[in-house]
Amino acid sequence: MKELLELKEFDTIICNPDYKDQYRWMDKNSFAELIEFIHAFDSDDVESDILDFIKVGYKRNLGETVTFKNYVGLIQIKNKYMIQILPKIEFINGEKDETKQVFMKMLRSMKDFPSKVFTKANLKTEQMNLYEIFINMYLQEVRTLVKHGIKSSYTSQEDNLHFYKGKLLVNEHLKANLAHKERFYVCFDEYQVNRPENRLIKSMLLKLQKLSSSAENGKEIRQLLTSFELVEPSKNYDEDFAKVVIDRNTKDYEMLMKWSKVFLKNKSFTTFSGTDSAKALLFPMEKVFESYVARQLKKSLLGLNWDVSCQDKGFYLFDSPKQFALRPDIVITKEDGSKVILDTKWKRLIDNTKINYGISQADMYQMYAYSKKYGTSKIWLLYPITQELKDKVTISFNSNDGVTVTVFFVDVADIENNFMTLRRLLLET
Repeated sequence: MKELLELKEFDTIICNPDYKDQYRWMDKNSFAELIEFIHAFDSDDVESDILDFIKVGYKRNLGETVTFKNYVGLIQIKNKYMIQILPKIEFINGEKDETKQVFMKMLRSMKDFPSKVFTKANLKTEQMNLYEIFINMYLQEVRTLVKHGIKSSYTSQEDNLHFYKGKLLVNEHLKANLAHKERFYVCFDEYQVNRPENRLIKSMLLKLQKLSSSAENGKEIRQLLTSFELVEPSKNYDEDFAKVVIDRNTKDYEMLMKWSKVFLKNKSFTTFSGTDSAKALLFPMEKVFESYVARQLKKSLLGLNWDVSCQDKGFYLFDSPKQFALRPDIVITKEDGSKVILDTKWKRLIDNTKINYGISQADMYQMYAYSKKYGTSKIWLLYPITQELKDKVTISFNSNDGVTVTVFFVDVADIENNFMTLRRLLLET
């Protein structure tokens, strides 16, 4: 079983044993494999570079360092370590630190995250690392499928039988049965559960049986495998995935096929992918935060006749020709036609007016452009709340030409109550 190294965003890993009490520490060989993994990590997106989010550095006396920023999730390197990176979430009301539970709630808001079944009650997240939680979520999806009924279909079979069935394959029959007049080499359709989707699930269950170290997950896997006794494991993942068609008859398989690709083909939920000997399930917190805020905001504004558009399209910074598309995270259009722009930033601000609380000039230039192009003075920047700024409900910046940018602090640990305040403020603008 791999050793779990748990840390949070912005924590630093070192391999210098003299400072192991002050930083997250790994032995020298494992640390070298982590560095190798980071440099081998690949992306399909030319604009994505893992070194932008996992910083490899060097500090005098300390030696080499690795710091995680903006990406969270799980990394398994080929040696003994499994590294779990959790988001930096503030619990400002004195709540118990339930970072994993809050993070899983945030993940569920993402459109492409393959889970419908997660609730806080049905996952013992405190006792499980992220990998075991994801395995458990997959098993819950399989359990739901089994409850609804595993799909069967007609599949073409060829066999040399003692009785006639289907269509006689003349050439094969003559080759096989010159000395066996009592047999028939035939082709026939048979209604059975051994279809591509079920073969992939059977392969998944067998793989997870080897990977999981959780007694609870192991018991669940053994129980589920009994429902797939008549199904053969997949012999060719790519071939079986190519045969999968999701329609109204196979809707129950949609999430399972997404999960299966992640585990069977060592894929991730991001544009990054691991190697054959190391795996990663990493999530960009910018996207997770944006998705979570948008989903919760829509819930908070229910009952108001407002249109809420996410990742709005249609405006460009320059119109002749149209260049540099503007994509605000959220655009609210009120009943009277007035607009409110909201943009999310997963960044920790600090209580220091001399450096503008840590807000970047680029972010403010972006907000100013939104204001001018959308013809509104109502611009909101949403940042995660911090202990340092918990007493500030909002911070406002006013220009001399009708642009107001209001900063609002999102309490992701208590977002329902927090967004009741945001709803009231939006009603007042």
